[in-house]
Amino acid sequence: MYYPRTYNSQIGTAWFGTHIVLIRCNYQTGDTLALFKSDHAPSEPAAATCAETLSRYISIGYTLIGAYPLNDSEVQYVLQYR
Repeated sequence: MYYPRTYNSQIGTAWFGTHIVLIRCNYQTGDTLALFKSDHAPSEPAAATCAETLSRYISIGYTLIGAYPLNDSEVQYVLQYR
């Protein structure tokens, strides 16, 4: 006998709102050092190079809102998704 399944809830519903991603890079070598994001932010995996990591996030809809030097060799990029 066949009993069809019924689902009453939505799985994978996207979170709406503003999300922030911080990408820390070594600007002398071009390496990605760290990536921090809000819990439900749309994301891509970090690449070894900073340029590729930034490109991935910009391609899925993030906007660069700032770049801040942290020390003699590191810069932190702040990206926002709305």
